[in-house]
Amino acid sequence: MTDGALTTSQAVGALSALANEMRLDIFRALVSGGAMAAGELAARLGVGPSTLSFHLKDLRHAGLVTSRKDGRRVIYAIDFDAFNTMLAFLIDECCGGRPGLCLDAFKPVKTCA
Repeated sequence: MTDGALTTSQAVGALSALANEMRLDIFRALVSGGAMAAGELAARLGVGPSTLSFHLKDLRHAGLVTSRKDGRRVIYAIDFDAFNTMLAFLIDECCGGRPGLCLDAFKPVKTCA
């Protein structure tokens, strides 16, 4: 995803990435557990490393998840700025183009890590 406004194509990519049960489980685990090493995430979800890697690649490509090296471990986390940008895109036309009327229902998600 990019800084600022999201294109329709980028939104479709992000939503498509989440439209898979395993990727949604990964995303939710990272939201609830904060940043996690790949091994910890795999153990929490009960999946093998290659399965996890395959799905994390799609989430990273969609811009929803970031990764960073920490020694020999790779730590994954939600990109909350990108996630908030996607939420803003989804509610842009909320309430007849007046999103201020429904912003209380869609407060930006804060990092929980």
